[in-house]
Amino acid sequence: MYEEYVKELKLEEKTEEESNVELIKSIIKTKIDLDSANKNYEFAEGDLIDYYLYQIKANQSKLNYLLQKAKKNGIIIDMIRQIEIRRNQILEDTNAV
Repeated sequence: MYEEYVKELKLEEKTEEESNVELIKSIIKTKIDLDSANKNYEFAEGDLIDYYLYQIKANQSKLNYLLQKAKKNGIIIDMIRQIEIRRNQILEDTNAV
């Protein structure tokens, strides 16, 4: 009776450089999230202690995975590039609001 119509989208493959930049952005964002969870844990009370411990462990696992992936791809994350990408990420976030 009812038929579903699925719109097919053509997927564009990313270049190696685009994939690497995306991976670096993910690493930086995960590091920021980890730092934030650590800071929040310092002031947590009651049930929030467990919540922030979970967040810390999850972000550490994710960061380890992303760093292993970067190492496997031969990506070297230097601090100058990291600072530049972090600044761009902050600018994108402020423009989105």
